[in-house]
Amino acid sequence: MKTMRSISQRLTLFSCVVLALSAEATFAQDADRPSHPPGSGPPPLHGGPGAAPDSPGTGPDAEADDPERPRFWSAAEEAPPRGLRLNEPEAFDGYTLFAPLNSTAVHLVDMAGEVVHTWQTDSAPGAWVYLLDDGRLLRLGRQDENPRFKGGGIGGIIETLAPDGTVLWHWDLADASRQQHHDVEPLPNGNLLVIAWEQLPGLEAIGLGRDPREVARRGFWPDMILEVKPILPDGAEIVWEWHAIDHLVQDFDTHLPGYGLIAEHPELIDINGDHRDAPPLSLAEIDEQRALEEQMRALGYVGGGDDDDGEGGEGDEPDSDWLHTNAIAYHAELDLIVLSTPHFSELWVIDHSTTTAEASSHEGGRWGHGGDLLWRWGHPRRYGAGSDDDQQLFYQHDATWLPGSAADGLRLQVFNNGRGRADGDYSSVDELLLPFDLEQGFVREAGQAFGPAEPSWSYSAGDDFFSAFISGAQRLPNGNTLICSGAPGRLFEVTRDGKVVWDYRNPLGGDVEPPEHAGKAPPLSLFRGTRLGVDHPGVAALLR
Repeated sequence: MKTMRSISQRLTLFSCVVLALSAEATFAQDADRPSHPPGSGPPPLHGGPGAAPDSPGTGPDAEADDPERPRFWSAAEEAPPRGLRLNEPEAFDGYTLFAPLNSTAVHLVDMAGEVVHTWQTDSAPGAWVYLLDDGRLLRLGRQDENPRFKGGGIGGIIETLAPDGTVLWHWDLADASRQQHHDVEPLPNGNLLVIAWEQLPGLEAIGLGRDPREVARRGFWPDMILEVKPILPDGAEIVWEWHAIDHLVQDFDTHLPGYGLIAEHPELIDINGDHRDAPPLSLAEIDEQRALEEQMRALGYVGGGDDDDGEGGEGDEPDSDWLHTNAIAYHAELDLIVLSTPHFSELWVIDHSTTTAEASSHEGGRWGHGGDLLWRWGHPRRYGAGSDDDQQLFYQHDATWLPGSAADGLRLQVFNNGRGRADGDYSSVDELLLPFDLEQGFVREAGQAFGPAEPSWSYSAGDDFFSAFISGAQRLPNGNTLICSGAPGRLFEVTRDGKVVWDYRNPLGGDVEPPEHAGKAPPLSLFRGTRLGVDHPGVAALLR
């Protein structure tokens, strides 16, 4: 029975060809229709799992009245009153920057919760914003005129604004084959690291070992990272690239590129790793499966069931947003990039010191591994080094490097959204001490999962703190942590021992109705929040 289930889950090369031809016909039929990858069907939550609740009846009373309703955020955090709830002396003094997801305005509020500055823009946010040292605002905007894409975190506009909202630089990254989304990272040299989806036709994805049943009618959309040099007033030069599809492994078909044992290649990304319902097969299990498949094919069996026609539909179309990378952060001392990939429930670290050519290979760069993954953490089953019991990240967001010299320990912080934990749904902010040596780079014992075994610090509060999607956290100079519980629109600050010393419930936004091609977040929700000290040069330039 186990082997029969394996047969039904994995197609042979012959069945791949059958489904590929079916997919090719479907793609041809769809050529003149407007397409909306990543994703299809009902609009997803903004960056989150499942379909969004309708706007009416999504408050705490509705949650209490409907026990069958999926719980995506804490009712306690959403409950009124809105605005400032708490401001204790232990809080880090400064100003908090945020951009409500359902609004075209960006706000800066003081410790009393009063708005001290607002930027009015021409678009809803494409996720995050930064106040630069010279007082300019770097923001991502949502490009709503491009109907080809669909998904939470969709952007397409990258721009900088003067304090009065005047656009100083504007660049669109939204066309038939590329779409910016979620996050951008300013670099010390003035360039930007940008996350983008890139189009891969369905047949090409199948040719790389993707299960045809997991390829949407409108293709496959993996992520890439671009380093962009802004050129005023409306241009940009791409000076470096990293593409996830250059670093694949697959155990789906021996005849296709990248075939190998998943557990032997933790530096590579399993092209089917996002949808497996069982650990990767061992070589012995693969041999057993192939032998029986040959016998079944001789009897005319080609795999798949009545529903596996390779075409999908409005309700069952596979999600073409493969990784949904929702955060990027840069470590200047070590020239490293960390990425958050929630569809894998993992954090990945890659080498930025490579050339673009090296970044597409497995050699070169400061750490000698080209663009391969140097470290990964959160769900070791994804690379055959554990089971579901070993999962520690659950649709996480906002991975950030913590300040300090790498010689004193390389540390990351991440917002762990937490839907689907074995002990119940709750969010946490986790700090990780990475297994890193300045000479060797990242280290791990052969055949074992990457460390650490557990977070070195964590904050959670059960039912009183939960957002299944969006959200973020920032370590402050005084050691406290500013937390954004995104779905209920709550910003709060906690001390190292977990005491809440500042608490603000966002009352702003909700004036923009999300379109069908974007994620539908609650009206007052926030993607992230950032606290800027009173001595921050950007604040001084803005408020002088």
